[in-house]
Amino acid sequence: MNGQAKPYYVGTFRHNLDSKNRLTIPSKWRFAGDDGDVYLAMPDPAGYITVLPPFEVVKLYERVSEKLLSDSAAQSFLSKFFSQAHTFGCDKQGRVGLAGELLAHAGIRKGATLVGTMSKFSIWSPDRWAS
Repeated sequence: MNGQAKPYYVGTFRHNLDSKNRLTIPSKWRFAGDDGDVYLAMPDPAGYITVLPPFEVVKLYERVSEKLLSDSAAQSFLSKFFSQAHTFGCDKQGRVGLAGELLAHAGIRKGATLVGTMSKFSIWSPDRWAS
């Protein structure tokens, strides 16, 4: 992400999905090697999509890998949580493909509003974000 030690996501951006349901990530939010980096997206109960960038995915992986297999509550939570998550990468134009289930959950049809929350970002339908 522009050579910064720790990525950060601030601001609000409005973009339209293309005909293949791809959304362009703002250039200042992209990583230099986006082709190989993995973003993690999951539905938020409030009706939008939460996106964890590669830096946060690595941190989450480390925390999750510490959970004991014998911790049935943790394993149950992780199963539910990650069964709803999707991974994606960015193409050379900065576009990401979003799963239909995520778009439906967030009520996104054509346009989307990307909202920075410092260490991650969210994707909203413009109508939901406005209200």
